[in-house]
Amino acid sequence: QVHLMQSGGGSVRPGVSLRLSCTASGSGPRIIAVDWYRQAPGNQRKWIATMTRGGATHYADSVKDRFTISRINAENTVYLDIVNLTPEDTAVYYCRRTDLDPPQWGQGTQVTVSS
Repeated sequence: QVHLMQSGGGSVRPGVSLRLSCTASGSGPRIIAVDWYRQAPGNQRKWIATMTRGGATHYADSVKDRFTISRINAENTVYLDIVNLTPEDTAVYYCRRTDLDPPQWGQGTQVTVSS
């Protein structure tokens, strides 16, 4: 059985950085391809970033200057680094493994940005 665990959220001040993680455990293939989404209060879940099987990355225009996806194979983890957080980044962040059929969602991690 494959498990997907997220961590790294929290309540922070504007301007700081956070690293969100999406870690696979249990039996099954190593994590390779992941989409990241976020859902702000009262809004639909929206796609924000992708790492493909080949390691290419793609970002929504709204985040491309501040968000970075990376993968550490030895840790079986994909990270989402966010710099210069603003209150508009407040949301629940979800990772979704797209290298599994069907794709697998993480449980989500809350990021709250306020002064």
